[in-house]
Amino acid sequence: MGLLSLAIWMPIAFGVLLLVLGRDEQARMVRWVALIGALASFLVTLPLYTGFQLGTAEMQFVEKLVWMERFNVHYHLGVDGISLWFVLLTAFINVIVVIAGWEVITNRVNQYMGAFLILSGLMIGVFAALDGVLFYVFFEATLIPMYLIIGIWGGPNKIYAAFKFFLYTLLGSLLLLIALIFLYTKSGGSFDIATWHTLPLDGTTQTLIFFAFLAAFAVKVPMWPVHTWLPDVHVEAPTGGSAVLAAIMLKLGAYGFLRFSLPIAPDAAREWAWLMIALSLIAVIYVGLVALVQQDMKKLVAYSSVAHMGFVTLGFFIFNDLGVSGGLVQMIAHGFVSGAMFLSIGVLYDRVHSREIASYGGVINTMPKFTAFALFFAMANCGLPATAGFVGEWMVILGAVKANFWVGLLAATALIFGAAYTLWMFKRVYLGPVANDDVKGLQDINSREFLMLALLAIAVLWMGVHPKPFTDVMDSSVVELLKHVAQSKLN
Repeated sequence: MGLLSLAIWMPIAFGVLLLVLGRDEQARMVRWVALIGALASFLVTLPLYTGFQLGTAEMQFVEKLVWMERFNVHYHLGVDGISLWFVLLTAFINVIVVIAGWEVITNRVNQYMGAFLILSGLMIGVFAALDGVLFYVFFEATLIPMYLIIGIWGGPNKIYAAFKFFLYTLLGSLLLLIALIFLYTKSGGSFDIATWHTLPLDGTTQTLIFFAFLAAFAVKVPMWPVHTWLPDVHVEAPTGGSAVLAAIMLKLGAYGFLRFSLPIAPDAAREWAWLMIALSLIAVIYVGLVALVQQDMKKLVAYSSVAHMGFVTLGFFIFNDLGVSGGLVQMIAHGFVSGAMFLSIGVLYDRVHSREIASYGGVINTMPKFTAFALFFAMANCGLPATAGFVGEWMVILGAVKANFWVGLLAATALIFGAAYTLWMFKRVYLGPVANDDVKGLQDINSREFLMLALLAIAVLWMGVHPKPFTDVMDSSVVELLKHVAQSKLN
């Protein structure tokens, strides 16, 4: 069993163990087993980075076994510069989520922790899969634990939100399945994704495949106008569910564009780039304006996620190395920052049981340590230089200006909206005099919450000050991808 298999199956094995172990009387033991499982799963991913060879676009840490011989389906894993960081990010966020739910979750603790560990393994499987069927199995299987997390531990409308989440994402994925089967027949019976990259497909076929992929991946990102499920789900999901959804699950769709849409249908990707850029700019500008009028903190950050992911898809479809690398960096940065924003809202919700901005005011007076973290994450969400939130957006804007000045200008205006809605929320919640008795009675964060927020703050600051380790890993793979797309156009 290679490192990637360990990274996938270790958290799943710990998750299954927790499901077998648990009753609420054994909650203390369950939490420790979950933490050990999450930490072990994260440590297993570290050699992927330390042993990763820079300067090559080849797949590394490859594992290949026959799975279904009759259909030529393989258990085929590997990572390149595009996927490596998402494996590490998923395992890291899983550790944070286990710590976040330590005291908050008191019923069905084993099922809660088990669901997150299993979900972590499945999401790493999506980023590592090099076989079409294996990718689809992991891609769809992630819906099940998240559906349960929302439906069991969510808010008052949790069943509605869980169904909306499941139906939106499942319906989009049906067209993906049809496209995968078509590519299987077209390639003479191969589910190898790399083989599909070299298929000589005519323009009409590429367009149909491109839109089939778009249906699945746009919903997952989510892009405007299929983003409406996200705010509802975020509002109802438990804090850990919101953090994982924003930090990792949204990235599965964006990753799909780079692994499937661009390399398999490069001509169609170029032909329809104007549409993708238009939808991305609408997400960045219009959804940013929608965020400005939200009264619910989770809804505001949910709309903010849609706007930030608009930068990602914009970067991918301007077809230059700054844009694509910037989109990838923005995905990782958004994982840290949005996860931190939702966990910060969770800290307040655990104490006051309200997400309404109007329920707060003057939190800095009673929770100064927590407010320092909240201010730092708010600044990162605005795209302040020296934070992770700045690097990716800056690269995408530079790439966009290089491709088309007006596209770059429109994208840059979004930074103003991002600062406006984030600082508006921060001012109303944290600054000024104590607004009510709930705020007056607040206790500052304990050592567990401090650890959780400190780990994320270190990650956000490290990436903002020293993004080179992130960009070095992805450079060769991005250059190779863009070369492949450009050569196809010439042919």
